[in-house]
Amino acid sequence: MKRFIISGEPDKDGRVCLEGGDYHYLIRVRRLAPGEYFPALLPGGTKAQAQVLSVQGGALTVRICEEESAQGDCAHPALPPLILFQALPKNEKMDLIVRQAAETGLDRLAPFVSEYSFIKPGNGGGRLARWQRIIKEARQQSGSAAATQISAPLDMDALFVQWEEIKTRHPGALGLLFHHLPLANESLHRYLGKSRPEAAVIAIGPEGGFSPAEAQRFLAAGFKPFTIGNTVLRVETAALYAQAAVRTLLWESDSWEMK
Repeated sequence: MKRFIISGEPDKDGRVCLEGGDYHYLIRVRRLAPGEYFPALLPGGTKAQAQVLSVQGGALTVRICEEESAQGDCAHPALPPLILFQALPKNEKMDLIVRQAAETGLDRLAPFVSEYSFIKPGNGGGRLARWQRIIKEARQQSGSAAATQISAPLDMDALFVQWEEIKTRHPGALGLLFHHLPLANESLHRYLGKSRPEAAVIAIGPEGGFSPAEAQRFLAAGFKPFTIGNTVLRVETAALYAQAAVRTLLWESDSWEMK
């Protein structure tokens, strides 16, 4: 366990009461006892040590101490928000994409239904709840301070409404369309190097990619096409590959020499 995520704010005495799944994990799985400490992550990305004070009636009370800013131990400059628009693949692949997105510190993930998506009808709430559990587990395992957000699956129209909202909040937002066809007229390096984007949004298709009509819709909305290499990647590989490429280029942008 890298960092246990505590969702509630401590009271004025630095205490938090944990119940339900949090209680089960810390007491039944981790077998913590009163007096013991564990690493925690508070709302807002603050790292801390938490001490178990008491265990009673299916609840435990912990005290937060030794708070330390989670951003202070990162050698890289703050990155702009990184958002993934992910067309829904098969459930087990989407679960992996969600886990990897949380591990790598993605800010937001917006699943959506595209023409080639594989999705079973119904149980949208159950699917979202499972993804939220996966995110929490992945953040605790990796120690990511980013509070990765995820929405229930959207249709294409609602997705482009979100894109417009992102551009309103971040006028310099950059939309990137990852496509298996060579549509790109610029390199990813140059897309990101012309000016540092205020937010970066990556669109990834499902198995089979985007239909021609969908690709044109993204381009018409201002997304820039890019591809990596000359192979067709699995959807779960493409999502991780694209995020890693964009994040690395943004991290290292201060050392570039554009020609």
